[in-house]
Amino acid sequence: MADRQNRQPMKHPLPQPFRHLAWANLAAQSAEQLSLAASPIVAVLMLHAGPGEVGLLATAQTLPFLLFSIPAGLLADRHSRRGLMLGAELLRCLSLLALLGLVWLDHMSLALLTALGFIGALGTVGFSVAAPALVPSLVGALDLPRANGRLELARSIAYAGGPAIAGALVSWAGASTAFAVATTLSALGLAWLWRLHEAPRPAGPRRHPLRDLQEGARQVWHHALLRPIFNTAVVWNIAWFVLQASYVPYAVRVLGLSAATVGLTLGAFGAGMVVGALLAGRVFSALPLGRMVQFGPWASLLAAGLIAASLVWPSAAVVTCGFFIFGVGAILWTISSTTLRQTVTPGPMLGRVSAIFLTCNAGARPLGAALGGLVGARWGESSALLLALAGFACQAVLILRPGLSRLKNLPPQVS
Repeated sequence: MADRQNRQPMKHPLPQPFRHLAWANLAAQSAEQLSLAASPIVAVLMLHAGPGEVGLLATAQTLPFLLFSIPAGLLADRHSRRGLMLGAELLRCLSLLALLGLVWLDHMSLALLTALGFIGALGTVGFSVAAPALVPSLVGALDLPRANGRLELARSIAYAGGPAIAGALVSWAGASTAFAVATTLSALGLAWLWRLHEAPRPAGPRRHPLRDLQEGARQVWHHALLRPIFNTAVVWNIAWFVLQASYVPYAVRVLGLSAATVGLTLGAFGAGMVVGALLAGRVFSALPLGRMVQFGPWASLLAAGLIAASLVWPSAAVVTCGFFIFGVGAILWTISSTTLRQTVTPGPMLGRVSAIFLTCNAGARPLGAALGGLVGARWGESSALLLALAGFACQAVLILRPGLSRLKNLPPQVS
C-alpha cells in the first residue's frame, strides 16, 4: 500500500505552462480530427471521388508520419520544442485556411485537397513528436501520469467526437463551416502555444544527425524497459490494421450489420478511449506500474477474442463490447507507456526516441492493412479476423518481460 501511495501523483493543480500546453493540445487535436473527417466527406460529396481517390487522400494524410517523424525528432532535441510546435501548428492552420478559401471560391480539386491534407499532416507530426518531449520539463516526475492522462483525454474526446461533428457540419452548414471551425480551433491552439513558456535547455554537442539518430535507436533497442514496449507497439499496430482492413467487410457480409450499426460498433472504440482516460488516475493508483503497462496489451487480446467470438455467436453487442475494451486498453497503454518512456529516457534525446516510436508505428500500419486485405481477399474476412487475433496474442506475450512485471513504481527520472 505504501508503494502505491508513493506512486500516486499529488493532487495539486498542474503548473500553468502545462495548462497552456493542455489547452493547445485540445484545440489542435480537435482541429486535426475535424479536418481528417471532413476531407473525405468533401472529396465524395463535392468532388465525386471514388474509393481509389479517397484511399489516396488517406495515404497523403498519413505518409508524413513515416517520412518526417525522424527529422522532427532531431529538431525537437536540437532546438526549442515550443518553437517546433508553433511552427507545426502554424503550418496546419495555414493549410486549413487555404482549404477554407478554396471552398469559398469554389476552386477545390482533389489534387489540392490531397496536397493540403499532406501539409496539414506535417503539422500533426511536429506536434506529436514535440509534445511528449516537452511534458517532463513542465511537470514533476510524480505528475507525469496525470499530465499525460490530461493530454490523452483531449485526444480521446477529439477522436470520438470529431467525425460526428464534421459530418453534421458538412451536412447542415456546408464544407466551408467545417473547415472554418477547424481553422479557428487551430488558431486557438497557436494562441495557447504562444503563451507557453519553455525553460531554456543547455546546448548539446553538434554532431552529425545520423549519430544522434543512432544514439536514440540504441536507447530504444538496448533499454530493458523500452524494447518490449517498442516491440509490443509495432505488433499491436500491425494486428490493429489487419483488423481494420477486414472488419467492415466482415461486419456487412458475415454478420449482416447495416451501415449505421457498423458505425455504432466502431464508435465504441472512441467511447472506450474517453472512459479509459477518465479512469487512468484510479487505475494507475491501484496497479503496480508494470502491470499498468501490461494491462493495455492484454485488454486488446480480450477485445480481439470477443470480436473473433462473433464467428461463433454473431452479435453486434459482442463486437461493440470488443471495440469498447479496445479503446479503454489503448488509452491506458498510451498513458502508461508514454510516462515510462519519459522517465527512463534522458531529456536531451526524448524527441528522437518519441520519433522512432512514431515512425515505426506508422510504418507498421500500412503493412497491417495490406496483410489484412491480402488474407481477406484470398481466404475470406473470417481468416483475417483470426490473423488479427493471433497478432494480439503475440503482442500480449511480448509485453510479459520480467523487468516490466516486477516494476512497481516509476524509476528515478533520468536527466
